[in-house]
Amino acid sequence: MRTLKEDQAGAFIASLKKRASTSIYEDDIQRTVRRIIADVQKNGDRAVKKYTEKFDSLKLTRLAVSSKEIEAAAKKTDDKFIKALKLSAARIRAFHELQKEKSWQFSKDGITLGQIIRPLERVGVYVPGGKAAYPSTVLMNVIPAQVAGVREIALCVPTPDGKINPYVAAAIKLLGVNEVYRIGGAQAVAALAYGTATIKKVDKIVGPGNIYVAVAKKIVFGEVGIDMIAGPSEILIIADSTGDPAFIASDLLSQAEHDEMASSILITDSSVLAEAVKKDLAGQIRKLKRKEIARKSLNKYGAIIITKNLDKAADIANQIAPEHLEIMTKAPSKILPMIRNAGAVFLGKWTPEPMGDYAAGPNHTLPTGGTARFSSPLGVYDFVKRTSLLDFSRAGFMGLADTVETFADVEGLEAHGNTVRVRR
Repeated sequence: MRTLKEDQAGAFIASLKKRASTSIYEDDIQRTVRRIIADVQKNGDRAVKKYTEKFDSLKLTRLAVSSKEIEAAAKKTDDKFIKALKLSAARIRAFHELQKEKSWQFSKDGITLGQIIRPLERVGVYVPGGKAAYPSTVLMNVIPAQVAGVREIALCVPTPDGKINPYVAAAIKLLGVNEVYRIGGAQAVAALAYGTATIKKVDKIVGPGNIYVAVAKKIVFGEVGIDMIAGPSEILIIADSTGDPAFIASDLLSQAEHDEMASSILITDSSVLAEAVKKDLAGQIRKLKRKEIARKSLNKYGAIIITKNLDKAADIANQIAPEHLEIMTKAPSKILPMIRNAGAVFLGKWTPEPMGDYAAGPNHTLPTGGTARFSSPLGVYDFVKRTSLLDFSRAGFMGLADTVETFADVEGLEAHGNTVRVRR
């Protein structure tokens, strides 16, 4: 893991930006995904089954996972997991209930204006399942949709061995999702976006996936809505001399173990802490099962940046706009007002990032690749649409008639102005 001075941070930040976007635009991936999407559009279920057999080595007779299968798989979990699942689900639901919006309107001078809040009717949730099980992804994507009032939720999860993962099944059962398909990849995204004989098209697709899923979501955007283009995981920690090296090292590794492209960064004004963290990293990484992945991640996209002060640390953090930002300083709340760009902020040494991944309550689907400059975590607001409401009386109409007619004349839209003139 490299150590940089603050004047060397610019080049490193530029490399992070390239890492986040380059693969999305690789021509061979784009061509492959577009071909899959076009095939699914044309041939529906038959194409979905073909690509599932090709990529997952699974020959499907039916796409849907039955409620009996989900029930049977869920029974294979233990009481300890079910207890954890229920606690996390309750906390996630309680947090997202506070995000609900209400329709509103007001009246003045014969004019009533307002905004109508309605849930989306049908949503597709993608849950990765090729290499690992992610029951937390089920919770984080389905619960806010349910809180928003979405009536139909279709869930896709790849099952390379033909059987749904018991932990994922338990999460599906707990939330009462009754439309589940054993498919993944770009073919699943295409099926959700355009529909097939078996799968009814959705209004929006949410959930993370591999590069092919990310590219597919980008391509179908416009036909349907999407949550975001999820990139590699990120963590950035701001710490001063009071930071605990073992805590910081463990938190950096929590993201480095995700994949080789994950980014783990420490920004500190203490060179003593920087050296202590490097020493702890070396010790902890040797004990990890995924140590080779973590080591590659740290070597390529990890860094310790030493700054003159914490103000500069906050400035660099805002330039990076990380997915996860931890603040481990003597007074974290004093640093918080300096932070403008971050997906989620974790204050103090007792708030490690995995608390947010699983059990705290806020959503763990967060903007990556610097998009926290303009994007937000997944929430209830992603599953509703807003409709403007206008209601004019004659008096209200007359009060604005001259203004509207003036704008129409300036813009050269005669028929627009005529809608006012014929009513005078």
